[in-house]
Amino acid sequence: MSNGTALIAPPDDAAHLLLVDDDRRIRALLSRYLATQGYRVTTAEDAQDAWRRLESLAFDLIVLDVMMPGENGFDFATRLRRDSRVPILMLTARSDTSDRVRGLEAGADDYLSKPFEPKELALRIASILRRAPPPREAQAPQAIAKFGDFTFDIERGELRQLEETIRLTDRERTMMQMLARGDGEAVSREALAGDGANERTIDVQINRLRRKIERDPANPVYLQTARGAGYRLMLDR
Repeated sequence: MSNGTALIAPPDDAAHLLLVDDDRRIRALLSRYLATQGYRVTTAEDAQDAWRRLESLAFDLIVLDVMMPGENGFDFATRLRRDSRVPILMLTARSDTSDRVRGLEAGADDYLSKPFEPKELALRIASILRRAPPPREAQAPQAIAKFGDFTFDIERGELRQLEETIRLTDRERTMMQMLARGDGEAVSREALAGDGANERTIDVQINRLRRKIERDPANPVYLQTARGAGYRLMLDR
């Protein structure tokens, strides 16, 4: 990877990884490298941040650091395994056999000790994804939001108009998932913006979404403004 080389954004249907590590440098390095390997990558700085990401996004695999402030990786994996089979690859500075066993008992699919080469991480991720069952085999029946002649698969983040799939960016998909889960209630601009995002950009992104789902974006029927509260998606009843 040479400096100054523009990264090509992975396709929307690429495997989506959640990278959880409290080391900002490692998050930046690995997320950039994994993007060059064709993955979509979302990062979280600790377990609490990771739980927030999991509330609104579906992931194909979690790369999880063990030693983090607050809830550690072992406890996070144990909690996650109560109702999720998403694959987990643990990263840790510990190389003791007892720690490896503890990680596997907590539900990890693989365990990689630091330091490691990013290429080895990518190879292990690819191996886990090849072994993982198709997402629909591991998940409950999908919740479908309907409005007009549109349907939105909340878990998969797939928007369709009749038989045509409507292409969404990652941010648009996340916003649609939050709005659909709101079940017609207003979702604040702050919530839609997410951590660290500029709330003012939400208005621009909402207008782009309206152009995809509204016959007259200037007079929206489905994606409405809730004055003083945010936005709401009007679903069929």
